[in-house]
Amino acid sequence: MTDHTTPLVEMNNISISFGGIHAVENASIDLFPGEVVALLGHNGAGKSTLIKILSGAYRRDSGDIRINGDPADIRNPRDAKGFGIETIYQTLAVADNVDAAANLYLGRELQTRWGTLDDAAMEAKTREVMGRLNPNFKRFKEPVKALSGGQRQSVAIARAILFNARILIMDEPTAALGPQETAQVGELIKQLKREGIGIFLISHDIHDVFDLADRVFVMKNGLVVGSARTEDVTKDEVLGMIILGKCPPGAIPGPGAMRDAR
Repeated sequence: MTDHTTPLVEMNNISISFGGIHAVENASIDLFPGEVVALLGHNGAGKSTLIKILSGAYRRDSGDIRINGDPADIRNPRDAKGFGIETIYQTLAVADNVDAAANLYLGRELQTRWGTLDDAAMEAKTREVMGRLNPNFKRFKEPVKALSGGQRQSVAIARAILFNARILIMDEPTAALGPQETAQVGELIKQLKREGIGIFLISHDIHDVFDLADRVFVMKNGLVVGSARTEDVTKDEVLGMIILGKCPPGAIPGPGAMRDAR
């Protein structure tokens, strides 16, 4: 049974500097099982840098990370994967010239006892995972380049959860998608939530955020302005947090809001 009282992720007082510039300063965010938390802010606000610390792409200067309540020393992407953290980038990083099963097992292929690729086992497992995630997906034999944007997202997400990811970082998952494909990705995210997977969502689309996220954290100038449940704030209030660093009554102020208020 999933414990919904202990956060999947806690990042406490995280700081990192590049060449004397504070990219992230004393930032604290958290994520619970079956929850979508959106990270918002202008380009350069620090949200991507903060999340790259969680994914192992950057090493923090200070602060601590806890996964399921336990300290987590994340020094590189391999460490992050060991803690069940997977990142799905906007560019998707899928292999266009091979099919879904080959993408899911890329670099981790199954072999028969004779040392040959076990294509049947990989396809069977791919069908199982895709059936759970996106029952309408039927194009198992086609190269990924022939799939729609929403279907490609399905493949990228299936690859992450195949190897037991419990924490997903999704970077602009609906960018460049049409309305139908955006809706499809929304359904994928709802299915992941039902399975208890926690999702950090990086997005510039405020409408997507309010459709998909349970909570938002807003960053400005490397600081967390504040956080709020999406049901407790309006889109205009969140835009005010992004642009002005102003925390509305329904939000919990962070150090960024206090600094901007001085």
